[in-house]
Amino acid sequence: MLEWTAPAALAAVGAASLACERLWLQSLRRRVPIRIAVTGTRGKSTVTRLIAAALRVDGNAVLAKVTGSRPILIGPGGEETEIRRPGPPSILEQKAVLRAAVRMKCRVLVAEMMSIGPETLRAESRQILQPHLLAVTNARIDHREEMGRTRRDIAATLGRAFFPDSVVFIPEEEMLPAFEEAAARAGCRLIAVPSDANPLFSLAGGEAETSLEFPANLRLAWAVAGFCGAGASRAVSGMTAARTDFGSLKAWRLGQADLPWPVSAVSLFAANEPGSSAAALERLVRIHPGLPAKRVAVLALRADRADRTRQWLEAAAAGFFAGYAGILTVGDHAHPVCRRLRRKGACARVAAVSGSDPARITAQAARLAAGSACLIGLGNIVGVGTGLVEHWAACGEAV
Repeated sequence: MLEWTAPAALAAVGAASLACERLWLQSLRRRVPIRIAVTGTRGKSTVTRLIAAALRVDGNAVLAKVTGSRPILIGPGGEETEIRRPGPPSILEQKAVLRAAVRMKCRVLVAEMMSIGPETLRAESRQILQPHLLAVTNARIDHREEMGRTRRDIAATLGRAFFPDSVVFIPEEEMLPAFEEAAARAGCRLIAVPSDANPLFSLAGGEAETSLEFPANLRLAWAVAGFCGAGASRAVSGMTAARTDFGSLKAWRLGQADLPWPVSAVSLFAANEPGSSAAALERLVRIHPGLPAKRVAVLALRADRADRTRQWLEAAAAGFFAGYAGILTVGDHAHPVCRRLRRKGACARVAAVSGSDPARITAQAARLAAGSACLIGLGNIVGVGTGLVEHWAACGEAV
């Protein structure tokens, strides 16, 4: 007679539980005919919103989920609900998103991927979402400890999200050999979205220079929506009307009463690392050349993003802030980072401010400018950055 030991019984129960969960997830996925995932370093939330908006206006029931600056569910009618998390973010959240898509009878799910490590990327894609289509925005140098220190390393890490038999879209200027190698291993079809794609799409043509959205993000979303059969005119209207993400590139002229002189403010917080921040600022200046030329950096720091702080110190040593009138460090470790920036000679004026009061921080940054200037929010959107964006939006006039 077969005798069961306690460990063997527990192992059997665990195996049965995993098998039941796999069947349950498989059942959920079958009821969501089109599953689209979005990964990359920058622009994931924007691309997710644009794809969902294009397909929604084209007549599809779409559920979208963004997890960049704030975790948001976007329902079939475009309604937005913030996801309340009882603890730290987890890829297991995507199971609840699949369940919500089924409950809402959605034909399409567009989900921003949450993972940054290779194993969690693979698990999120292959074990939970199993996307038919995957949009990869770019491979920028960020999260170096988890993803790697070169663009090739980061592309290889992102490639762990490639699901067998899926179709992967990447802007042609972001195409790296590591992506091609990952697609060959996974058995994916890889589509490079050309830089001159869809000339009839107004946002990718003349009107692109009046939009702060990066053309590569627009082209990528357009290509995915078109592959899904979205009609041209309706998709254009949906993408044009799509709500921007909380962390997207924005600028305001501030009307805060206690400011010593007129200032403008720009949120580049969600760009996170120096390279993407520089590209975003270059685009902003091209679109809005009337912003004050004098700049003061408001560098928001996070204790759990120590490697990103090191990137900013490295960028400062390489001359990133050479044209700035001042740097104000805020958030975690503001004072020690301020001292290091002074030692590096990053800028003529470097100061730190304690606390998270956005009005006080804004006034301090304005005083550091010693005249009319543009405050450039850099570093991290989570934490102090969120408070500053909310304050600037409340007391400023959008540019």
